[in-house]
Amino acid sequence: MITIMTDLIMAWTMPSTSVTDPVQAFDNNSNETEDMTTETEQDIQDTSNLDTVQYLTFTLDGESFATEITKVREVLEHTEVTRVPRTPDCMQGVINLRGNVVPVIDMRLQFGMQPAEVTVDTCIIIIEVSIDGHSTVLGALADSVQEVIDLHKDQLEPAPTLGTRVNNKFIQAMGKASDGSFIILLNMDKAFSVEQLHDLERTGGGQEDTEAA
Repeated sequence: MITIMTDLIMAWTMPSTSVTDPVQAFDNNSNETEDMTTETEQDIQDTSNLDTVQYLTFTLDGESFATEITKVREVLEHTEVTRVPRTPDCMQGVINLRGNVVPVIDMRLQFGMQPAEVTVDTCIIIIEVSIDGHSTVLGALADSVQEVIDLHKDQLEPAPTLGTRVNNKFIQAMGKASDGSFIILLNMDKAFSVEQLHDLERTGGGQEDTEAA
């Protein structure tokens, strides 16, 4: 299933931009509720410039999440991850992706959830994020990948200020699926920060080739 999903992603994604730093991490500092609401509404406005946007959906602890397909390079089956000393718990380690060192982040731990055992469905989503003008490639560890979906701008709603397990500043919007359920649409560029990048750079991770695979 993961191989098929990767083929779908590669068919829909845009060409990747150059990458200057492969190792990235995160900022869990909270913003005030009013500021987060304003940012979420702006995210929806930005996304709504297109009538329909495609998302890759995945699960974490029984909940459905999604990221814009343009952020996704590929989806990998879970593979051996090399631990790096003195890194945050949410950083599982690094993998060798065709000769490039790519950090792997446990998205459960990043969002304050309990860790889970690796299963046959566990996968690593290779994504590209942009922070302060720099593009970074990393692996996001997820419980499973579901599908690529189309969401019309009319199916997007602002994230609630209360009641979500994920920090509001990480949420781009709430997407309403065809069956009436809601999917948490993540803003991956806000889920990782410069401060955490500096922490990971000290581990000596190498830089990735700037050409897309």
